[in-house]
Amino acid sequence: MSTITAVKTYDFRFPTSLTLSGSDAMNKDPDYSAAYVEIHTSADDGIKGCGLVFTIGRGNDVVCRAIDSIGETLCGLEVERLLDSMGLAWDLLVHDSQLRWLGPEKGVEHMAIGALLSALWDMKAKRARKPLWLLLAEMDPEDLVSTLDFRYLSDALRPEEAIDILKDGQSGKQERIEDIRQHGYPGYSTAPGWLGYSDEKMVEIAKRETKEKGFKQIKLKVGQNLDDDIRRLGLARDAIGPDVRLAVDANQVWDVPQAIDWINHFHDFDLAWVEEPTSPDDIIGHATIARAINPIPVATGEQMQNRIMFKQFLQANAFGIMQIDATRVAGPQEIVLEYLLARKFHKIVCPHAGGVGLCEMVCHFAMFDYAAVSCTTQGRMIEYVDNQHEYFVNPVRISQGMYQAPTAPGNGAEMTVETAQRYLHQE
Repeated sequence: MSTITAVKTYDFRFPTSLTLSGSDAMNKDPDYSAAYVEIHTSADDGIKGCGLVFTIGRGNDVVCRAIDSIGETLCGLEVERLLDSMGLAWDLLVHDSQLRWLGPEKGVEHMAIGALLSALWDMKAKRARKPLWLLLAEMDPEDLVSTLDFRYLSDALRPEEAIDILKDGQSGKQERIEDIRQHGYPGYSTAPGWLGYSDEKMVEIAKRETKEKGFKQIKLKVGQNLDDDIRRLGLARDAIGPDVRLAVDANQVWDVPQAIDWINHFHDFDLAWVEEPTSPDDIIGHATIARAINPIPVATGEQMQNRIMFKQFLQANAFGIMQIDATRVAGPQEIVLEYLLARKFHKIVCPHAGGVGLCEMVCHFAMFDYAAVSCTTQGRMIEYVDNQHEYFVNPVRISQGMYQAPTAPGNGAEMTVETAQRYLHQE
């Protein structure tokens, strides 16, 4: 038996605002940051559980404090009891009534809980000597579903339906696992798209990402100036040619009528989707936009705060492309539920990964989905941004536009703290 002896947080902030990497219509000078956590135990195996929350700067102030506060409840608990019953770990943190009052199940406390649950799953995968995607894919359907919280979901997805989906996914699963290992999973690049970049820099990067790195889709930020958007989209389409997909992302900058008017100027560019056209909480607004801009699909989800919001967006058919984020909700269990909901409602999932550690973490869930839930990569791809990978023990690997399968045990979140120390924020 071992116990949790310490929960350590680190506040890493990378000055991306100096190069305008990450800049968009809503977030003009972000500093990509990670509120990073390690869970240490009394075991002599040297394993620590790692998780993080991505922010764009000063948000780390509150997230790190939330992780510290919530993490105190874990110290002294038996590790094996939690890892053997991750549903118990979920209940312990998510159903703490005094913390839940701050949400409920949304916002900073929910994201902080997600970092801690991610760290526990990281530890579970490391002890099993498997990457998280494989651990999840190889779990018995009943065992995996037993870790999930279906409260507020029964009108859309019941536990027995989730078990049936996962049982259906057993057929051909080993062949899909081998396909992931051999070929990887499709990605797309947002590297050319930042609004702070000049036209020349955008075109240069767009050509490099598609012609040299092999990505079959790129994404540009839009929403600051309509004439600039039309010009940049024309330049991008000329640079990448007709056979590469082109998506746009407004980062929530528009009201509903403005979004409809603005996006309807984009029909000549054969867009793969328009992302976050309005508030991430506006279900009816997204559904209204989706109908008005058809056939351009609406994509959203990276800032959707919990599984209940996903359920309602899906019930309202408010988007064509569903996105998820590795650090927005309460860890792997809620993300698994998001994928099960997408499967139930027959929606394509293309994960968000524009931020510190997100590429490393979210690919595990997309690969789990292919292996055991949707059983397909058709139309699916993971966002890729070339930022801060060098600070991770097992950085993401890309080959010809494909995410290569993680082979190291864990969830991919473990950072090399020593190399990142220069970016440790000091108050």
